[in-house]
Amino acid sequence: MRKLEKFLKPPVFAVIAAIADTHNLETYVIGGFVRDILLGKSSDEIKDIDIVVIGSGIELASLVRQELGKNCSLTVFKSFGTAMIKHAGLEVEFVGARKESYRSDSRKPIVEDGSREDDQLRRDFTINAMAISLNKETYGQLLDPFNGEEDLAKKMIRTPLEASKTFSDDPLRMLRGIRFATRLGFQIHPDTFEAIKATSHRITIISQERISEELNKIIAADLPGRGFIMLDKTGLLEHVLPELHRMKGIEEIKGIRHKDNFLHTLKVLDNLSEKSDNLWLRWAAVFHDVAKPATKKFEPGSGWTFHAHDFIGAKMIPSIFKRMRFPLNDKMKYVQKLVKLHLRPIVLSQEIVTDSAVRRLIFDAGEEIDDLMTLCEADITSKNERTVKRHLRNFAIVRQKIIEIEKKDHLRNFQPPISGDDIQYIFNIEPGREIGILKSFIKDAILDGVIPNKFGPAYEILITKGNELGLKEINPISSSRSPVKNEKSEEGDH
Repeated sequence: MRKLEKFLKPPVFAVIAAIADTHNLETYVIGGFVRDILLGKSSDEIKDIDIVVIGSGIELASLVRQELGKNCSLTVFKSFGTAMIKHAGLEVEFVGARKESYRSDSRKPIVEDGSREDDQLRRDFTINAMAISLNKETYGQLLDPFNGEEDLAKKMIRTPLEASKTFSDDPLRMLRGIRFATRLGFQIHPDTFEAIKATSHRITIISQERISEELNKIIAADLPGRGFIMLDKTGLLEHVLPELHRMKGIEEIKGIRHKDNFLHTLKVLDNLSEKSDNLWLRWAAVFHDVAKPATKKFEPGSGWTFHAHDFIGAKMIPSIFKRMRFPLNDKMKYVQKLVKLHLRPIVLSQEIVTDSAVRRLIFDAGEEIDDLMTLCEADITSKNERTVKRHLRNFAIVRQKIIEIEKKDHLRNFQPPISGDDIQYIFNIEPGREIGILKSFIKDAILDGVIPNKFGPAYEILITKGNELGLKEINPISSSRSPVKNEKSEEGDH
């Protein structure tokens, strides 16, 4: 059998091995660590290690914690029979070898103590079922009963047991298989793939949190589009991302067809993934055209239209995030903003770019302007190379305009030089519609380039506009005067 002791470089292995032999505990490192070192990853790069012991994983973890001393922390999960130590940047999880059986209506297994072979048999895929011995007599020996190393060489995802039973027992493994295939660039074995198709409906018994966790890992791959293709072909997509599933297909009327918005979206996602690993920017790519099925219409003379799909798509984001158990905070607002604004730079790139239009884009996008431009550049998916080059050239002009105007007008975190509280003080008026009118007037004047983003010119047109509304300047203020503060109004803005 193959010996792999040269890969057991982290010092924690020597400590575990010594304690295991002292206490006569059959012990192995198993799973991802073994898979990754055989894929060529340095053991120094791997921070998560799984240890399986014939006996009590909690007992072995406690002994290792005592040996490593104060620089090691121990967390025990009694209900799961597992324990984790954190030491020198590593997370090492200990579990007793076990065998599992399942009821048809639950993915929660009935767990019993088992042998090393039982434990390997319960693993999801052959590439994750390989183990390396940590005992003195067999230290470093690879135990690979299901030919996982051969599957690594073939770049193949395959289950140790019959695939349909594996997925029926624990349907989350279907998503894990697609995740591994996407991340590693592997194929799924035909028998395993067919079993996912036959069992895809079982994914509905999995909690949304676990599903979304796997989707996040798929979308974080170098080319995540391939993962969504597999989700579609296996029948999982309509269960886990029905909004994306509804975007599939091409319709034709009077010889006029629209593009397949599902495939277009995946191309946008892959384009963007080459430029950014920002998880939420990638989700914005997934959802940027999410409202196209709801807004699709054939108009004689115009062809297929998707009017307002940007605005309607933005309105859909909160309910999608809520269903997927995604954070309903600034992450959601970030995706919502990018979906809402994703057409704006495209329109600018097709027209004469005016300073006013760019100012408004910077104002509306704020800190997300760079990510918005990255998304829009990824949205160019034409197969015509000349068309792509033309659009990218135009986007480069828009980007340069953004840099020039931002440098001159400081609009990215735009705050008008005169606040609503200032207006109340200057004209000695109570809160009301006049304040909103005057604030909008100043903002529009700055964004349209009528005045610079400075106090003096803004104050001057404020007084003129106020007079038009029948207001008189009662309390003059200067640019050196601190703006009036209103704590309640400031709290309401957050």
